[in-house]
Amino acid sequence: MLTFYHCPGTRSGSVHWLLEELGAPFETEIVRVTEADGAPESYRAIHPNKKVPAIVHDGVRVHERAAIFIYLCDAFPAAGLAPPIGDPRRGPYLSWLVYNDGVLDPVIAAKFGNWQYEKRGVSFGSFDDMVSNLNATLDGTPYLTGDDFTAADLLICGGLNFAVNFTKAVPATPAIKDYLGRCMSRPAFARAVAKDRAAAA
Repeated sequence: MLTFYHCPGTRSGSVHWLLEELGAPFETEIVRVTEADGAPESYRAIHPNKKVPAIVHDGVRVHERAAIFIYLCDAFPAAGLAPPIGDPRRGPYLSWLVYNDGVLDPVIAAKFGNWQYEKRGVSFGSFDDMVSNLNATLDGTPYLTGDDFTAADLLICGGLNFAVNFTKAVPATPAIKDYLGRCMSRPAFARAVAKDRAAAA
């Protein structure tokens, strides 16, 4: 049994897309974290900060996107979204998953909020370094770890899509624009978006 705790229009959308890619049966519990009072206090038993996403799989609770992605891709390996242990792409794959939560998301939030900080004083570094890293990687390969799409691409694409196409916080360089087009052309992305729009309505 797999239960997905989700709020359409939030960061948990990337997990929804992942579940569509995996093809695993799941149930969705909508948690209205964006409402004035936020999630109910009882939800803290699922996520300690009452945030989304979170999952419960056969009684195992997992929260934070990178952890959820690692867990689900290893639990449902037939989808081929995670390089297995021993594959030389495994290290870059894991690095990009954590990079999303530890670097990309914080620097985009800081940029969007016009936060002023010294990059040497924070763990996530600078916005410009993040954009340069993405461009340098995507200039040389269609996907983050090589020729094949992985769950790391899905997670990075989810944040980039929002930052490039909605908030305009990240510049749509040719490499980034082409990358988003490749990732978002996948049928599972369209399915997740359609279901979220229906749920939001």
